[in-house]
Amino acid sequence: MLVPTLAVTGLLAWWSPGTTEAFLDADGRTVPGSISEKRAVPINGVHQGMVIRGQDATNPVLLWVHGGPGMPDYPLTQQYPTGLEDLFTIVWWDQRGAALSYDPRIPPESMTIEQFIDDTIAVTDYLRGRFEQDRIYLLGHSWGSHIALQAAARSPERYAAYLGMAQMVHQLESEKIAYDYMLTEYRRRGDTGMVRALEASPVTLTEGTPTPYLKVRDTAMHSLGIGTTHDMRSVISGIFLASWRFRGYTPKEKLNLWRGRGFSRGFGLWDQFIRTDLRSTVPALQIPVYFLEGKYDYTCATSLARDYFEQLQAPVKGFYVFDDSAHSPLLEEPRKAHRVVEHDVLTGTTALADGNGA
Repeated sequence: MLVPTLAVTGLLAWWSPGTTEAFLDADGRTVPGSISEKRAVPINGVHQGMVIRGQDATNPVLLWVHGGPGMPDYPLTQQYPTGLEDLFTIVWWDQRGAALSYDPRIPPESMTIEQFIDDTIAVTDYLRGRFEQDRIYLLGHSWGSHIALQAAARSPERYAAYLGMAQMVHQLESEKIAYDYMLTEYRRRGDTGMVRALEASPVTLTEGTPTPYLKVRDTAMHSLGIGTTHDMRSVISGIFLASWRFRGYTPKEKLNLWRGRGFSRGFGLWDQFIRTDLRSTVPALQIPVYFLEGKYDYTCATSLARDYFEQLQAPVKGFYVFDDSAHSPLLEEPRKAHRVVEHDVLTGTTALADGNGA
C-alpha cells in the first residue's frame, strides 16, 4: 500500500503546486507592475490568508468577501474566471477559520459575526496601507454580503463603493421562499422522494430551518439550478471534486478548505445570521451601492434583494439581474459583469442598471 499511497501523494503535489500564476505578456514574460501572490497577514490576532492578483498593482483594490461561512470563492475561479484582474487588484481573502486561514487553535469565542465584521475592516486597513489607497472597493458574496455590508455601513470612509453579489437580506425569509419554490417545483416534476423529504421538514419563520431540511437543501437547490451556479447540478462534482482539481491550493490547503468549512459552521453562526434583517439593521449606506443578482438565485432570494434595494438609502444605487445566473453572477456571466464594473461601478454611475438605476 505504501507505493500507491506515495504515488497518489506525489501526483497531488505535482498537480497542486499551490502557486499563483503570473500575468505574462505575448513573449511569456511577467507583465511589469502586475501582482500575483499568496500571503498570510496577522489580522486581529489570527494569521489570515489571501491571494492578491492584478495586471497593474496601481489599479483600484477590490476586497472580495466570500460566502459560507467558511467557503471561499477563489477555488471556483479555475472553472469560472472573473476576468476582472485588468480593472482591479483583486484580494481573495480567506476569512478567519477558512481554507488558507484555517487553524484549529482559533479561539472559539472569536467566531462571531461581530468579529468577522471587525476582521473585514482590519483587512481593509491592511490593503489601504499597503497599496496606498485611501478607499478601496468592497464586494460581499452571500454570507460575505452579510458581514461586508455592515462593515461598509460602519466605516464608509474606507470604501469607494459596495458591491453585493447574491445580497443577503433576511436569510430565514429567503429560506422560506426557497422552500416553497422547491416544494412546488418538485411536485410539478413528480419527484415524490424529494417532495416527501421537504414535506417532512418544513421551513417556517417561527421554527426556522430544521436540520433534516439543511441536509437535503444543497441537493434540492442544485438539482433545480438555483444553487451556486445555474449550470451546477451537484455540489459533489461542482464544488467538492472541483476543489481537489484546483491548482491554486496545495493538497494541505485543500484539506484545510474542507476542515475550515466544518470548523466555521460549528459555532452557531447560521442560527445567528439567518434571523438578522438587514432592511432594519442597515437602512442606509453613505457610499455607492451595486447589487448583482442571478435570475435563478434562491440561495439568497433575488426578490428579497430587490425589495431591500428599493428601500435602501444611498447616494448612488444600481441593481443588475443576470439572466443566465443563479447564486454567483460575476463568475457565471463574467463579460456582463466586466461591463457593469467598468462602465458603472468604477465611474460611480448606473447607466447599465435595470431601470437605469436610482
